[in-house]
Amino acid sequence: MTHSAPRTRTALWVGALGASLTLVGPPALAADTTGTPPSDSGGCAAPEVVGHRGSGGTSPENTVASIRDARRSHAASIEIDVQLSADGTPFIFHDATGTRTTDVGEVYPDRASSPIVDFTWAELQQLDAGSYFSPRYAGEGIPHLDDAARALGGGRTTLNIEIKSPEDSPGVEAVLAEALTQDRRWQRLVARDRVVVSSFDEASLTAFHELAPQIPVLQIGDIPADDATLDRWAGFADGVVTNYRILDPADIDRVRARDLELGLYTLNSPEAVDAAADLCVDEVITDFPTEMVRLLRGRDPLPRANGIEVSEVVANPDGDDLQPETGEHVVLTNTSRRTIDVSGYQLQDAVINRLVVGEGYTLAPGAELRVYTGPGTDTPDRFYNDLGRNVLNNTGDSVAVLAPRLRLLDLYAY
Repeated sequence: MTHSAPRTRTALWVGALGASLTLVGPPALAADTTGTPPSDSGGCAAPEVVGHRGSGGTSPENTVASIRDARRSHAASIEIDVQLSADGTPFIFHDATGTRTTDVGEVYPDRASSPIVDFTWAELQQLDAGSYFSPRYAGEGIPHLDDAARALGGGRTTLNIEIKSPEDSPGVEAVLAEALTQDRRWQRLVARDRVVVSSFDEASLTAFHELAPQIPVLQIGDIPADDATLDRWAGFADGVVTNYRILDPADIDRVRARDLELGLYTLNSPEAVDAAADLCVDEVITDFPTEMVRLLRGRDPLPRANGIEVSEVVANPDGDDLQPETGEHVVLTNTSRRTIDVSGYQLQDAVINRLVVGEGYTLAPGAELRVYTGPGTDTPDRFYNDLGRNVLNNTGDSVAVLAPRLRLLDLYAY
């Protein structure tokens, strides 16, 4: 059974050896509107914040709206994903299909599960990529790569362009290199060191590097156990980006010894970001850049919090995850001193699955409410969504608590 740690004694477990860091709160940082300021604790600079797919936790990922949202957060960088359409146009999108984040099933019902790269650019422009997140984003489209440069605007924010699934977009490296080196708008950004390129695929990343060696590249993936592979990465890459959940702290020195920067993904709780700062990493990638920039500047990351918090996640119960009455669920606790109506509250995971609290639920001070994915009999302290599908990731995820109108109240990782 997967249980989360109590909020008051959170520890971030990292690495195969199970090393942990006890979190003691955010470092006190001076304000700086040009980027994440240096930390005055621990003897190292605070990590820079990178907005994941824009600001994917608070707006529809990989859209112009999300890029602008992340830019307003004062994140140091904004990460997006690039793929090629069937007719060779570079567009910004993460998934292999459009089913999760677009209305492809309505616009092209016979092709709903088709690879997103099988659509022409003209066809992709017919899709709505915002409504899945909220009706307020209805009509938000899939952006062209060049839209990212326009949305980035002035300032010092860097754009991190991830080459997504290059095996599905043959030639994407050449198309991207040509755009970044031949288009004047991109040339200006490259000249100001505001563009980096990243990928999980080493062959794709090295191919791009050979075409545009002046643009920094970041290798994404598990830090290799053998020094030979890490040495090879150091021969072309400027940094390594890895999953914070599997980071072995002993590997940090190995990365540093090769003059590589170290970034971690995807950190969606203040506790996780605090722990990363204690490790003196260079970057933290998050779906909530506004909140994490606030945290690293010594400010309250969740100024609209009202005391309703996630206190526990049971993602992998004994038996089936969707078994009636006792399946997977999230526990909400009222930590305030007043009774709070939680009707309509939503629990959102990293890919914008949402559990909803039904009408008529109030929590007295100290009271708990269990919100289930599967079926069951509703009681005053239990509510069942009966979604018919799993939501909570058994290997770890994050949960955001949202009040009506998507007001962010809490962030929790398990």
